Amino acid sequence: MPGAEHPTTVSSPREGQTHMAREIREAPAAVARQAERLAGPLAELSRCLRARPPQVVVTCARGSSGHAATFGKHLIERRLGIPVAAAAPSIASVYGQPLSLSGQLFVAVSQSGRSDDLLSLAGAAKKGGALTVALVNDEESPLAASSDIVLPLAAGPEVSVAATKTFVASLSALAALTAAWAEDGALRDALARLPERLDAATRLDWSGALDALTPAESLVTIGRGPTLAIAREAALKLKETCSLHAEAFSAAEFLHGPVSLVGDDYPIIAFPPTDEAGPGVARAVADLRAKGASVFSTDAEGGLPGLAPDHPDIDAIALIQSFYVLAEALAGRRGIDVDRPRHLNKVTRTR
Repeated sequence: MPGAEHPTTVSSPREGQTHMAREIREAPAAVARQAERLAGPLAELSRCLRARPPQVVVTCARGSSGHAATFGKHLIERRLGIPVAAAAPSIASVYGQPLSLSGQLFVAVSQSGRSDDLLSLAGAAKKGGALTVALVNDEESPLAASSDIVLPLAAGPEVSVAATKTFVASLSALAALTAAWAEDGALRDALARLPERLDAATRLDWSGALDALTPAESLVTIGRGPTLAIAREAALKLKETCSLHAEAFSAAEFLHGPVSLVGDDYPIIAFPPTDEAGPGVARAVADLRAKGASVFSTDAEGGLPGLAPDHPDIDAIALIQSFYVLAEALAGRRGIDVDRPRHLNKVTRTR
């Protein structure tokens, strides 16, 4: 998906290793580096939000960044009780409709910060009275220049077309924003442990799913609460890197109609949350297995190893890290050059 602008002097991966594989393994260091870079702008943002608390947060993002915004929606609504809505960029870029956002918070998430429609909407939000915040990897981008406060992802250059470390960095930055705003010490402390947990998640062996997924023509990913965004990102990556049709659903929504897709050995990847939504997902997974589906998950019967629970929001970030390793291996099994997926460019600029 669209990613950060990068210089031409990026080192090549070692022989036999894709850019995607190298960048997956860079995520722990990126998150560790990010914490220091965020300290100043987060302190400024927290002061602004406490001085003038918004009643609503509006997000704007595309692709993987859109899934990161979904994660941010969960965090802010769950930890602060403030509703979060995703705005359609075309409202500004195509239709030219002004926005009435006086005193509200507008958050744009973009790896490159260069998509014209996001820039249009961010400009409309600022003109409409919002405090505008940009989460970007390219701090010299037009989006960063036009925003009131910039939260740097600090992921470093990303060459692979499929965004991985920048997505993880977006999740950690949104968690840091929420922790600072809510003064949530537990979330802040869990973030400090995230680099180590990402490193451990990278080394988990999910290859047990490869034999079933390699010949698949279609599959479903499910999650709920903090893992719904993870399920959506996983489905996108399966399409993007493996040319495999995949759709993401809330575990609750899937049982309301899409469950009719399920037949014997139908492949499903479940991302169980470790919070109050967990038991509901566990029941849904048991029901799907009873219907004959092949459900891969980190539960006792799912065949995928997982880390011991720590903090539910941070546990979700560790899940996507393990999945990325699986997706890169699956692309290789399916004979796809994961660094050159067909029809895709690193930066996509839409209006």
